[in-house]
Amino acid sequence: MRPRPLLTPHHTGAWHAAALHHQGSAVLSLPPLALYIHIPWCVRKCPYCDFNSHRAPEALPVEAYVRALLADLEQELPQVWGRPVSSIFFGGGTPSLFPGAAIGAILDGVAARLRLMPGLEITLETNPGTAEFDRFESYRAAGVNRISFGVQSFDDARLQVLGRIHDSGQALRAFELARAAGFDNINLDLMYALPGQDMAGALSDLEQAIALAPEHLSHYHLTLEPNTVFAAKPPAGLPDEDSAWDMQAACQQRLAEAGYAQYEISAYARPGRQSQHNLNYWRFGDYLGIGAGAHGKITLPAEDGVIRRWKHKHPQTYLDGASSSARIGGEQRIEPADLPFEFMLNALRLLEGSDYTHFEARTGLHRSTLDAPFAETVRRGWLQVEGERFRASALGQQFQNDLIGVFLAS
Repeated sequence: MRPRPLLTPHHTGAWHAAALHHQGSAVLSLPPLALYIHIPWCVRKCPYCDFNSHRAPEALPVEAYVRALLADLEQELPQVWGRPVSSIFFGGGTPSLFPGAAIGAILDGVAARLRLMPGLEITLETNPGTAEFDRFESYRAAGVNRISFGVQSFDDARLQVLGRIHDSGQALRAFELARAAGFDNINLDLMYALPGQDMAGALSDLEQAIALAPEHLSHYHLTLEPNTVFAAKPPAGLPDEDSAWDMQAACQQRLAEAGYAQYEISAYARPGRQSQHNLNYWRFGDYLGIGAGAHGKITLPAEDGVIRRWKHKHPQTYLDGASSSARIGGEQRIEPADLPFEFMLNALRLLEGSDYTHFEARTGLHRSTLDAPFAETVRRGWLQVEGERFRASALGQQFQNDLIGVFLAS
């Protein structure tokens, strides 16, 4: 998973003032630090995709982009001096368009500039349509130890509607190649509520995924994101909301029966195989983002603040400015009144939820900042508070957007 840009709202209201009053009453501490590396090119842009991806030119500027990434990282270092990196994630786009030698050069350059924790998780997103055995071997030799396949479906008709460049046979073959190359930590991305899909189709996709015995499964509801082809022209045959809920419930039950524990709204894993990189996002950890359109979040205790920074989206603009501040598309300090929303947007996706101490350490706000929104969400049955801990209830998981919306200062 790559981080999505977060639009930080600016509102005023009663507990906005409370947030400002309590700023600094808790200790803003340094969370774990991850690194996100964005490769912006794809063979073809999928009609549902709202990530920063661009159709690949005939000749990819691989060497130039590797140099740009490392120059970008150099510029980011003053924000994170001495901090160890706990995970690395190559997202896109399609990172597997880059050969193993390029991925290795990036990781070597990262290791020369940052302190890497022993045995850290290094994930590479891979399109089954670009899979080759030699590449998997070279990725593993470069240091990648986790592969994430964007399978989405094993139904060829559904794959065509989604605009994918692979078919089910290629997806199965890609998984086999990764296993043969020695990867023992593999994620499969699947979607449900696809155009023309019924319950039998959703469960069939899941059964084929389970049969491969991946360590991790990400199971997403297809959503029509703004500024996508599907948003402008929705595909025919989308399941209605009730059918989609039924699919989700049936698939959750089947995953549990197969030994995949749900730990986040859309994430399921074998014991000990949760995505460490994604857990860092959901626990409101820090991450550097390098590459065209990459987003980062950094805590600055000395300045008593949290900032977000993002890079220019267009690959050529990014390449031209990667060694200077011209690479930056924007930067925003998260206002104290918006920190509860940003924290809960992530933490309440986790089934484990979070706790008051963690909230105070990550935001620098006093726990009493949560009194008003907690009273409202508990009253509605969306939130459970047990001693120091809090988490979304089963009802709150179903109405996640409504639950999170209560934490907006209004």
